[in-house]
Amino acid sequence: MANTETALKEILASIEGSTGAALVDYTSGMALGTIGGSKSFDLTVAAAGNTDVVRAKLRTMEHLGLKGEIEDILITLSDQYHMIRLLTGRGGNGLFLYLVLDAKRANLAMARHQLKRIEESLEV
Repeated sequence: MANTETALKEILASIEGSTGAALVDYTSGMALGTIGGSKSFDLTVAAAGNTDVVRAKLRTMEHLGLKGEIEDILITLSDQYHMIRLLTGRGGNGLFLYLVLDAKRANLAMARHQLKRIEESLEV
């Protein structure tokens, strides 16, 4: 089982094209941990903003009566991919992993697979 810091370091080390990652509480919008990013890309601001994405999707699913669970949400930009992976393990309720990828270097299928593996080993 990995703690937050270890899991975030593993994300940057093992997922090709990753430039930043965060563990986020979508009930409060607070980042519980971040790694990477840059002066021009504040992961804390991005994490808070993406809580609105998660909340909106959960609300929409509720209004539609959808019973499935969100595995991940992908946002594609011209030069970046943003992946949101909701935690499903014990203690993970209300949390998500947020991953920023360089679109030129990333393999989305592998990134999704690796992020799922890391999420399963994360102990919060």
